[in-house]
Amino acid sequence: MHFGGNWLIFVQLPAATSVLTHMNSRVLQAQTELQAENLAIAQALKRSDAGLLDELIVRYQHRLLRYLLYLTGNREMAEDVFQETWMRVLTRGGQFNGRARFETWLFTIARNLVIDQRRKRSMLSLDEMCDVGGEDRPIEFASHESSPFEHCCSQQDREHLSSALLMLEPLYREVVVLRFQEEMSLEEIARVTNAPLSTVKSRLYRGLAALKPKVNSLRGEHCGEDI
Repeated sequence: MHFGGNWLIFVQLPAATSVLTHMNSRVLQAQTELQAENLAIAQALKRSDAGLLDELIVRYQHRLLRYLLYLTGNREMAEDVFQETWMRVLTRGGQFNGRARFETWLFTIARNLVIDQRRKRSMLSLDEMCDVGGEDRPIEFASHESSPFEHCCSQQDREHLSSALLMLEPLYREVVVLRFQEEMSLEEIARVTNAPLSTVKSRLYRGLAALKPKVNSLRGEHCGEDI
């Protein structure tokens, strides 16, 4: 009679173990399916499958353009790089081997094109990139669909968030967008940005630390306007 409580734990433990086993199985299945999909994309790109390219553009166009808008701070440049990125996918698709996620490879191409354009304008690196000011209208992002980062925000907060992100230093802004807008892992961000994992973590920490006061400041300005 004294071991009744322990016996209950003993009975519940196999059930908990079964749940964990089931969850691990589902994660493994999802990873296997993702690997298979990436390999299928790689094989189709090697065949220059035009139908697949159309599907990829439909699937990733909003995310890619949103990333480029945040990265460059300039709609004209973002749209130019967006078009060039898909041309690279078309002409160099055979270089994608399917070992990484397609979007990691896609965003890496886009980022390198941004760097190339900046260098053509006598900029040495992305570290020196700054936002282009003086535009008549604010930047409008690619899709009205909210990202996971914005999902729990009101429309007003989303606007504040977008504005605050554009106020961050470009390298900090980039890792915040990739981590929370695009839900990339830190390892994937390191591959896209060609930076050590420790550098990615540092940029993310600094970016988030700088983002919060900027959002709060914009909220305060808005409240002041309403008074």
